[in-house]
Amino acid sequence: MSRLTRVLLMLLACWLCAAETAPPPPPHLTTRADFRQKLGAALPMAVTFTDASGKTASLQQWMDGRPTLLMLGYFRCPNLCDVAEQGMAHAVAQSGLRPGSDMSVLFVSIDPRDTPGAAASKQRMIANMQGGADASAWHVLVGSKASIDALANAIGYRYFYDARIDQYAHPAGLVIATAGGRINQYLMGANYVPQTLRLAVVAASHHTLGSVVDQLVLLCCGYDPTTGRYTVTITRIMQGLGIGFVVLLLVMFMLLCRPRPGARP
Repeated sequence: MSRLTRVLLMLLACWLCAAETAPPPPPHLTTRADFRQKLGAALPMAVTFTDASGKTASLQQWMDGRPTLLMLGYFRCPNLCDVAEQGMAHAVAQSGLRPGSDMSVLFVSIDPRDTPGAAASKQRMIANMQGGADASAWHVLVGSKASIDALANAIGYRYFYDARIDQYAHPAGLVIATAGGRINQYLMGANYVPQTLRLAVVAASHHTLGSVVDQLVLLCCGYDPTTGRYTVTITRIMQGLGIGFVVLLLVMFMLLCRPRPGARP
């Protein structure tokens, strides 16, 4: 018993020391690190970023004329970024869409100290973590503070650097942009439903991607920006039923009006 008591006392002492030394959260954290959705806003397509190989190009070139998944974070993030990256990689792997072909996938660091070498390490980590996500076709990018701030402001991504702990406070979420560089949707949080991600990319492609089933789902469902999910829309269902009823009446009318064989004119 005495040994157990000593262990418990040591654990309590460690917890108290950690509680005393850990800095309190910065003031107004939730209002300084969040997403302010800007649906329909234009991305700064001329700003430049550098990828893991050291190649520098504009955002427009990295998007390469495709609907784009865009995530911001930083490579040294000890908590949120790894979870969000895993969530995106899992959803991409299960979506049935191909990075570099159907869509572009961009992960942009918000830390201007990050280097192409760090980007390469991050890309390898994502590839090892989720092989089906085809991370080799992603663009993991670093850039200057001016480029980062221009992109962050355009998508409503509010973050700040906390010098006390040498970390960034930032939100988690995905931005889905059209090939022309307009913000089409947001998927909030760190975990993403593969089918929701697929529908978001299909919608951003202006229906050049996706199956007939995808188009029907988009027809019957509406995107809710407050939740970042597609939900069944009663109005659209009623409209669909109404159209179907009218079509059925027209078919019945045509069948009834068609002359029967052997009938006199």
